[in-house]
Amino acid sequence: MSSDIRLAFAHPSERAEATAPRGPLDRISLRDHVVSVEIGAFQAERGTTQRICFNVVVEVTPLAEPIDDDVDRILSYDRVTEAIQHALAEERLNLLETLAERVAERILLEPQAVRAFVRIEKLDRGPGALGVEIVRTRAQVHPDLAAQDRPHPRLVFLSNAAIASDRLGSWIDQLQRDRHPLILCVGAPDLPAPQTGHRMTQARIDLLAIEQNAWVLAARDPRCVVVETRTELDWAMKNGRISVWAPSKIVLDAVERPSAHPRDAVALAAWFAETFEADEMMVIGADLPAETPVPLHAVPLDAATL
Repeated sequence: MSSDIRLAFAHPSERAEATAPRGPLDRISLRDHVVSVEIGAFQAERGTTQRICFNVVVEVTPLAEPIDDDVDRILSYDRVTEAIQHALAEERLNLLETLAERVAERILLEPQAVRAFVRIEKLDRGPGALGVEIVRTRAQVHPDLAAQDRPHPRLVFLSNAAIASDRLGSWIDQLQRDRHPLILCVGAPDLPAPQTGHRMTQARIDLLAIEQNAWVLAARDPRCVVVETRTELDWAMKNGRISVWAPSKIVLDAVERPSAHPRDAVALAAWFAETFEADEMMVIGADLPAETPVPLHAVPLDAATL
C-alpha cells in the first residue's frame, strides 16, 4: 500500500503529523467517541437512531510560557465534546459533511486552535464504517460565530445579610427557575482581614477574603458551587449550574485589571459583569455600583420575589 493511500485511511492524528505546516504545533485528540443520534438523508434513517463515531484532532499553538498546571492556559478536552454536543443538539442533520463542518467551526473559535481534523463515521449502515473526514483552519471560520454562542449570564451580588437571610433558598429557587446562566458574587465577610501595609499583598489578602465568603455561601446551599477559572465558569453556564465567583485568579490574570479595589466588592462584581457581558446585574441587600454598562436591579432584603 502506498504511503498516500495509507494516510488516507490513517487516524487523523497521523494525517495531522504528515501534513503539518512549518513550525511546531501541539495536538490534542478525541478518539472513538460514539454517540447514538438520528441523522441521514434517506427515509430509512428517519425516526431511528444510529451510532456515529467521532475522531478529532486539534492542532494548537504551543504555549510560550509554563503551563503551571493551569486549565485556563490550555484548550480543554471539554471544548471538543461540547462542540459535538452543540452541533448534534442544534437540529436534525442529513449529512455527515454538515455535522463535521459545524464541529470544526466551533472548535476553531477557541483562541489556541489552529487546525482541526474531524472524522465522523456511521457504524450501523453496512458491514463497515461509512464516513467523512475534513480539515479546516482557523482562517476559514466566520468571526461572527463566536459572538453568537457566547453565554450572557445574570450576575447576582449577595450582601452578607443576604447570605445569612432565611430567604436565600427562595431567591435561588426563583433564579434557577428562570433558566438563565447564573453567577453569584459576594464580598468579604464582616470579620476584619489581616493588614499588611503593602498594596499588592493586601489586594491578594482582600481577594482571598472574598473567596472565604464564597465558601460560606456554598455551605448555605449545595447548589452554589465555587469556581475560579474561566473554563469552569463557561462549563457551568452551558450546563445550567450555579457558580459562585472566586475572584483571585480572573482578577490577577486580567490584561486590564479592574480599577475597583477588592474591598469595594459591588464595584468589583460590576467589573466582572461587564467582562463576562452579563445581561443583568442584580444586587441584593447592598447599594448599586456607581457606573456600569450592564443593566442594574436593586433588591431589598425583605423582598419575597426577585
